[in-house]
Amino acid sequence: MKGKTINQIKIGDKAYFQKTITETDVYMYAGVTGDQNPAHINEIFAKETFFKGRIAHGMLTAGLISAVLGMQLPGPGTIYLKQNLKFLAPVKFNDTIKAEVEVIEVITEKNRIKVKTVCTNQNDEIVLTGEATVMPPK
Repeated sequence: MKGKTINQIKIGDKAYFQKTITETDVYMYAGVTGDQNPAHINEIFAKETFFKGRIAHGMLTAGLISAVLGMQLPGPGTIYLKQNLKFLAPVKFNDTIKAEVEVIEVITEKNRIKVKTVCTNQNDEIVLTGEATVMPPK
């Protein structure tokens, strides 16, 4: 299985991945990364925070972008080179997040593409934005 090559990608191409973020996802992410911030895993603590309850790790949400890039656009064989992120709203347990990428630049001579990255929740609220640079497979 191989993703799209630089010659198969055009400005405006889009792809997305959608997932409901569960309590299990958050605990698994905390275990894998070691990020056991009580804002994510301790309901009693989290109720006293600005968000009034537990929220998913921001980087768990950002990881959904990686799923789009690595599996769809460009797809398998893609190398993730750079990403900037702006977290705009919390992701709560059982939110359904849509991670979408859109090609905004194709740099053929360097085998690179730049994509706009956006994650929205089930209410179409933007929870994360950014831009990534990736190297499609040859």
